[in-house]
Amino acid sequence: PTIPNPFPELCSPSNSPILSSPTLGPGPPREGASHVVKVFGEDGACRSLEASAGTTARQLCETLVRRTRALQDHSWALVELHQHLALERCLEDHESVVEVQSSWAPGADSRFVFRKNFAKYELFKSNASLFPEVMVSSCLEANKSMAHSELIQNFLNSGSCPEVQGFLHLREAGRKVWKRFYFSLRRSGLYYSTKGTSKDPRHLQYFADLTESNIYYVTQGKKHYGTPTEFGFCIKPYKVRSGVKGLKLLCSEDEQSRSCWMAAFRLFKVGSDPPRGSQALCQGDTGSCAGGCWSDAGRELQGCSHPSAGVAGGMAPSPGWEDMDAIHRTQPWFHGRISREDTQQLIGRQGLVDGVFLVRESQRNPKGFVLSLCHLQRVKHYLILPSEEEGRLYFTMDDGQTRFADLIQLVEFHQINRGILPCKLRHYCTCVAL
Repeated sequence: PTIPNPFPELCSPSNSPILSSPTLGPGPPREGASHVVKVFGEDGACRSLEASAGTTARQLCETLVRRTRALQDHSWALVELHQHLALERCLEDHESVVEVQSSWAPGADSRFVFRKNFAKYELFKSNASLFPEVMVSSCLEANKSMAHSELIQNFLNSGSCPEVQGFLHLREAGRKVWKRFYFSLRRSGLYYSTKGTSKDPRHLQYFADLTESNIYYVTQGKKHYGTPTEFGFCIKPYKVRSGVKGLKLLCSEDEQSRSCWMAAFRLFKVGSDPPRGSQALCQGDTGSCAGGCWSDAGRELQGCSHPSAGVAGGMAPSPGWEDMDAIHRTQPWFHGRISREDTQQLIGRQGLVDGVFLVRESQRNPKGFVLSLCHLQRVKHYLILPSEEEGRLYFTMDDGQTRFADLIQLVEFHQINRGILPCKLRHYCTCVAL
């Protein structure tokens, strides 16, 4: 006869009070076992999914895209969010979701968030713009015959990354005091100079290891950590499971320099090759729209398949204001009565990439709308006003010089042409309900 085990808890480390502890957590995931992973949407809704130990972030995103019936593309991402620490980062496609979840401290306010991240692959499409000349000056001095863009591309083609240097604010360990140091990021690690901008080995202090850490954006840095600016980031060693102790907090002067540091750190960790399956996305431009055939010459609209196309010359009969007010509400880029501040936060979360946009109702003009567009890592807002002339209704952003029968036509035109905008509309912000 089979003798029952009187101490079953000793055979299961995850349930054993002896073989596990709150500080150690449940331990590494077991191969072949099924694990429950909770994923949150941007609206706070949660969905639980079963995942094996080998399930990657990309595979989980593809599952969520199918279940939410969202438009399939590679900009969907899984974000690791530590709300109690005000830290977040986008998981790389190859990372094991279960392994990342098992590294969280029990009871910590940590979660996965499913959302768009247009900056995820931007690194593989426009590399030179992410590395300002002033931050790679030492490499430029050593290769004076090369142009800046050529130098960056040569580094990336060789599977490497240029040395990045610049001033950062550093929070002293155990104190709320921030000091400004000159940092250098190399393959061997991150260093700061104890004597001005000197790179003499005697003055370089080792600060952080690249291989045993992850880098996170700091959200609400002034509130949580008293950062000098809002452009904070954090190096979190793998061994740090909870609490502020052990976090290496840094702060840059602007978004461009922060993006440079984050991109360089990512390149040193994962390499310069795009993840498998995303090469086509990295080479192409997702800003094209189906059914559009617009000409920028003379700002006249020609031969579009949209049913209300043709504002300039031979315009089809326009709908009434009621129809015009309803036709755009089903579009994924329309966000209704969202405030200016919430708009900037949403675009910031989904990636400060040129061409990221959304359309919303104007808070100041009852019949107007606003096109919010990201360019050079800043969000700009363009007022869209309705008007009427000789019984024809139209929308315009330039005092009637270019007219559109509805907002759909306006968006489609600017996906192909810049018009008065600083860049074309490439990616629209959207949220899905889990």
